[in-house]
Amino acid sequence: MSGQTLIELRDVSVRLGGREVVTHVDLEVCRGEILTLIGPNGAGKTTLARTLLGILKPSAGTVTSDAGARIGYVPQRMQIEAALPLTVRRLLSLTRTHSEQEMTESLTEVGAAHLLDRQAAELSGGEYQRVLLARALLGTPDLLILDEPTRGIDFAGQSALYDLLATIRQDRGCAILLISHDLHVVMAASDRVICVNGHVCCQGAPEAVTSDPAYVALFGPGHAESLAVFKNHHDHVHDVSGHVHGEEDPHV
Repeated sequence: MSGQTLIELRDVSVRLGGREVVTHVDLEVCRGEILTLIGPNGAGKTTLARTLLGILKPSAGTVTSDAGARIGYVPQRMQIEAALPLTVRRLLSLTRTHSEQEMTESLTEVGAAHLLDRQAAELSGGEYQRVLLARALLGTPDLLILDEPTRGIDFAGQSALYDLLATIRQDRGCAILLISHDLHVVMAASDRVICVNGHVCCQGAPEAVTSDPAYVALFGPGHAESLAVFKNHHDHVHDVSGHVHGEEDPHV
């Protein structure tokens, strides 16, 4: 591993239910980068995330990480029964006890301090994702893995969430691995993209990936135009308080 590599898969294959879900995958996550893993349904994206987390063991290949590297995980689905009396406070402490100050600081970082005593089942999609993100941040991770983080969130909420992730990366210096089908938003927010469909089809900077024949074959040429439009209309960043930074002068 290089000095900048946080965790990597080398020639990894994973077999589930007698079927090989991913085959001969090389993947590395570097410190401080925002990396996006994209691909169609059933491509093995969540399988790769669970392999990085150590939940799944590869049938072949190796997983190597820096000693002591901490990983925070925001899963694709974490349903709360509407009838279950579970406050955000209790949700944050389900697997580990945290102080009032720790919980408040983590929620404040994601713009959700006012939700501490709300019922988790009553939160909107965007509020719930911020709470799950705060829960992952409580472990002071070196790497954040978010599986379909904008599921059930409208476009404005998606944009705000990715702005928040950029702020977290800047303030904490942690790496972020995103898994999502919101291609034009996620890819525009990323330093590097890996496209998988059971294996690695292509990888590189977002603009390079969208022009790669393997990407076009999977998603069609229209996604490249979507990425270009999004980048042209989203050249600024919102902080947690909603302030805008780096916005172009509208008179230019």
